[in-house]
Amino acid sequence: MKIMLILFTFLIVTKVFANDVQPFTLKGKWLVETNGKEMNHPQTSALKLWRGKLLSVSDRSALESQQQQLHIIDSSTGIVAKESLTIHLAENVKSSCFSKYLAGKPDFEALVVAPNNDSVFFVVTEDARLSTLSLSCQKRFDNTGSTVYPSLLVRLELIEKNILLMTDVRPIQFDTNFNIGNFPNDGIEGMAFGQNNTLYLGLEKDSKGNARIFSIPITNDFWQLTDFIQLSDTQVSLPKFVGGRHPINGMDYLPVKDHAGYLVAAARNDDQLWLIDLSNKKPTIVISMKFLAPVDTKNKQCGNSGWELIKHTSLEGIAIDNQTIWMINDPWTEYYLDNVICESNRDKYQRLSPLLFSLPISKILFE
Repeated sequence: MKIMLILFTFLIVTKVFANDVQPFTLKGKWLVETNGKEMNHPQTSALKLWRGKLLSVSDRSALESQQQQLHIIDSSTGIVAKESLTIHLAENVKSSCFSKYLAGKPDFEALVVAPNNDSVFFVVTEDARLSTLSLSCQKRFDNTGSTVYPSLLVRLELIEKNILLMTDVRPIQFDTNFNIGNFPNDGIEGMAFGQNNTLYLGLEKDSKGNARIFSIPITNDFWQLTDFIQLSDTQVSLPKFVGGRHPINGMDYLPVKDHAGYLVAAARNDDQLWLIDLSNKKPTIVISMKFLAPVDTKNKQCGNSGWELIKHTSLEGIAIDNQTIWMINDPWTEYYLDNVICESNRDKYQRLSPLLFSLPISKILFE
């Protein structure tokens, strides 16, 4: 960890990055299930480091067999463990205002591991537009500052091997002055824990189409409360664009010695990482990337390199360990088959199989 902090501090001080540098070309590995087949339609929406492995979560557009669980991934091989961490509702959550939605097909879109207890996880939901609250619950939670049905922060706890209990849930509220707008499918898609138990939440877009970063301190009594979570606007500096859609869809925290640290965010539409200064003293550093998928056939169509360029990658998960930034994509159903160059990969794209990528901190520094 100390080596990474020193190297990354050097990176910031010397301003190695500029927005016009050549993009990094990253070679991915297909996620493979224990049956030997590439992972089938998981719609991966988050990635985090956990006990030497990686954890991912699927959103509600995934196959039903992939939902309501955290998948365990071996980063060195891309193999997904046969037994995932399955999610179950505690009795108090079953009696909450949000039980019907959470017991069905909740749209989980971000994941963090609690800093001081790796048996505890938080996930966040979005896109509950088809769900409704009872009249009494509507009166309590109708002032979300955004969508009609609120985004939910959910606490999960590992109570025994491979069993996660959904122990607590709280709805999220945005101040009306934040001008978030009502975008059910463009809500919070990234979370990361920073210093002092501060939870950062990345929003895809507000009413002006801009990505935003919010925060909340997770205090000792945080989950004893059942009212709205009121977020604060970090007002960090993010890249400016003239037009188009530039959401952030994954996020993790990179610590730096004697500094507030940086958020590393995935800008899926731009094939970029954004390194966001939490001290808000420096502009966001933009890292452009190109992505390659492995090819197991060599012929005129497939070439001889063993790799093909991915046109539509759509990153949705970031996980940082001591020396590496791990990234995973969420295959975009509408466009994923456009990636086919080599026919031997067609089945993988049809299965909406994701790929795992890595970017070493040392490579960022020295190349």
